Amino acid sequence: MNESPQIILVYDQECPVCTAYCKALAIRQLDQDMQILNAREDHTLVREIKRLGLDLDEGFVLRIGTSYYHGAEAIHRLALLTTPNGVFNRLNYFIFRSQTLSRLLYPLLRLGRNLILLVMGRKRIIGRH
Repeated sequence: MNESPQIILVYDQECPVCTAYCKALAIRQLDQDMQILNAREDHTLVREIKRLGLDLDEGFVLRIGTSYYHGAEAIHRLALLTTPNGVFNRLNYFIFRSQTLSRLLYPLLRLGRNLILLVMGRKRIIGRH
């Protein structure tokens, strides 16, 4: 019987960069099951994330069991969970296994995401509390 905690990744599926990143990771090859939710949909967990004050425009959220990881911490944890298969995953692990590098680089990734959404005419995620 699998006693692993439930893992849920919540990210903006209208963002092509976020979507490409998540597809490039071998997240489906985890030892545990991972559920993926669109941050723009009305879902109980999305409402809970907003209630906790985690801004989904400022970073995706990874929930492992009852713990929430946001932004740089989420990308760091996700890098530790993914498989080492493929060049992208090995590079991702090499960079984001470090909490320091994750904290330094994540704001640049977020800036790129926000600029791309602006150019595409996409609105920010609405309904933050």
